[in-house]
Amino acid sequence: MLATPTYDYIKSPQGIYEESFRIIREEAKHDLASLPDDLGPVAVRLMHAVGMTDLVPDLRFSNAAVAAGLSALKEQRPILVDAQMVAGGITRRFLDVEQGGNGNEVLVTLNDPSVWDLAARMGTTRSAAALELWRPHLDGAIVSIGNAPTALFRLLEMIKEGAAKPALILGFPVGFVGAAESKEALAEEAQELGLDFITLTGRRGGTPMASSAVNALALMALGREI
Repeated sequence: MLATPTYDYIKSPQGIYEESFRIIREEAKHDLASLPDDLGPVAVRLMHAVGMTDLVPDLRFSNAAVAAGLSALKEQRPILVDAQMVAGGITRRFLDVEQGGNGNEVLVTLNDPSVWDLAARMGTTRSAAALELWRPHLDGAIVSIGNAPTALFRLLEMIKEGAAKPALILGFPVGFVGAAESKEALAEEAQELGLDFITLTGRRGGTPMASSAVNALALMALGREI
């Protein structure tokens, strides 16, 4: 009978966690040193989410982005997301009041039955049309977009049209059509529109980054080290 092969690997969950973040901080130490102190933990979480330590040069952000996000969490503002996958990646225990969180609601409207008709009438994607259902919740909210460039474009259009402004936009749509352009529009127009934001220019992004950015802020609000 053949012996069972053995491998030399870390089995402790805490050990894996600690070693992962040690590697990230070591590999990206020079880039991380260029960021504001409060943005560093968010950048580390973003790198951990996608296994890439070369993200910092592509990050764009407003100076008050992290402070705005933390204030929104403490004020129990909702977290609006563009896809169920983003919602699923947000760790609810970080928001749970019984565990020290602020009880923020995570709201995703993409699968609301009315969205199909809205999209048809508007001549756009469901992801963009679903933002119409955000209107009552936008004021002071955290918005995290990790899927659809059309959602980010539509959010900017809505704000220009007079919709309430969120406290923070986490813009991480991914893909080959519109992703880079929507994030560039956010970075270029945020100051004029009076928006705080964090985004990653180019094609890269995705739901893991969008949810991880929220998780980073939630951990910071809890006073926990990342």
